[in-house]
Amino acid sequence: MATKAFKVDLQKPLVFQVGQLGESYDDWVHQPIVSKETPRFFANDFLEFFTRTVWWVVPIIWIPFAFWLASISYNMGLPPSEVAAVVVGGIFMWTLLEYTLHRFLFHIKTTSYWGNTFHYLIHGCHHKHPMDGLRLVFPPLATAILLVPLWNLIKLLAPQAIAPALLAGGLFGYVMYDCTHYYLHHAKPSKGYSYNLKRYHMNHHFRVHSKGYGITSSFWDKVFRTLPPKFGEKKN
Repeated sequence: MATKAFKVDLQKPLVFQVGQLGESYDDWVHQPIVSKETPRFFANDFLEFFTRTVWWVVPIIWIPFAFWLASISYNMGLPPSEVAAVVVGGIFMWTLLEYTLHRFLFHIKTTSYWGNTFHYLIHGCHHKHPMDGLRLVFPPLATAILLVPLWNLIKLLAPQAIAPALLAGGLFGYVMYDCTHYYLHHAKPSKGYSYNLKRYHMNHHFRVHSKGYGITSSFWDKVFRTLPPKFGEKKN
């Protein structure tokens, strides 16, 4: 049975330890360890391999696939201008999905063994080790699995010729999200939009993790009133 007295041994594989934290998991996972070292997740080397992804794998795999999807809509008779418009719509659709997943799934509160374990795998590990560059972007295998229900939903809701281009836009948006997210953690912009966006996201990690869910922009945080307090203002 989980107890608050349990302490995670950072020198051992982490995934099957964190579940034992019980109710103290949320506090533990939001006390970041700022190091570029990559912690061990599993004792099994095969499982461990699939938890590590270099950032450039994401655009290499998914950008050509997105162009292929857009070409399907074109070959089905959709004019180039309409293909482009649908792709832009898909990118916008992704920004809402990005916000929704981050707020309602990635920041779900858990206390059970398997709930904590699941949360640590999908997002908690990133908050605990925010500078771990090999666990920042989503593994391609996991992305491919999640694409199946998303594709089925899009096919159900969108006309046949539009559906591939809409998914293509979603994938372009996802690639921008993952690459932006990596950039915000590992680049050092000194001014401009990228500097403000990095500061905005670091605020989410190190000040108010219950606000500021947007990664590529703060648009949906403004819409749903989840903007973090400005520096100097009182936290909620």
